[in-house]
Amino acid sequence: MKLKEALDIKPGEVISLVGGAGKTTLMFALARELASSGKGIITTTTTKILEPSSSETSLLLVEADEEEMLRMLLQNLDKHRHITLASEKLSSGKLNGVSPGLVARFTELNQVSYIIVEADGAAGKSLKAPNPTEPVIPHNTSLVIPVVGIDAVGCRLTEEYVFRPEIVSRLLGLPLGEVISAEAVAFLITHHQGIIKGSPARARIIPFINKMDLDEGLAKGRDLANKILAMRHPRIRQVILGQAKLPEPVIEVISRFVY
Repeated sequence: MKLKEALDIKPGEVISLVGGAGKTTLMFALARELASSGKGIITTTTTKILEPSSSETSLLLVEADEEEMLRMLLQNLDKHRHITLASEKLSSGKLNGVSPGLVARFTELNQVSYIIVEADGAAGKSLKAPNPTEPVIPHNTSLVIPVVGIDAVGCRLTEEYVFRPEIVSRLLGLPLGEVISAEAVAFLITHHQGIIKGSPARARIIPFINKMDLDEGLAKGRDLANKILAMRHPRIRQVILGQAKLPEPVIEVISRFVY
């Protein structure tokens, strides 16, 4: 199944990715799929991302002035189906992102059909919890994709494996250094102060469980997906199991039966 189909994406969507490692890879995989439809796509971040390669995006525009960025965007949308936007290049090799308000202005452009935003950072860790300023989800987001790596299940609650472990510890009531269960990860995904914190009230939420290539990944992924769905969050009706680095990232979709 294509990622677009699994996520049931329609033209006009603003999609925000939050949570653990794999968000950037998944963002560009989805953009590549959508670009094949011939529609205009913007990828960007409200935090920071690594600079994409030429194989990941058709064009990278970096401009601090928002009005100038909009002018450059309009000038190039007819020539490029997929454009990545950032406000500046940092010495770390990363790109600084754009404001949520500017993302809202992108939706007013007739030439743009899809906007994909990396709205969170995780320092390469498979699991995280947000601090008071995270994630930075644009208010007009219609789909939130929380990403976690299946290797988070069974790991210890330490900085080696988890980004912001102290916050995770507080949310879960789990001491630092303890083993993280599938139930704990499911709780962190569905809790209103967890990974999906700040999701707009009308946005759909579809978790993506990454790294299905790991040992027993699919079996562990199915178990985690069922535990997420058992939490009965009103806006989580399905969970995607996948591998973000694959040309077709979707391995399996697990849905909650609705009575």
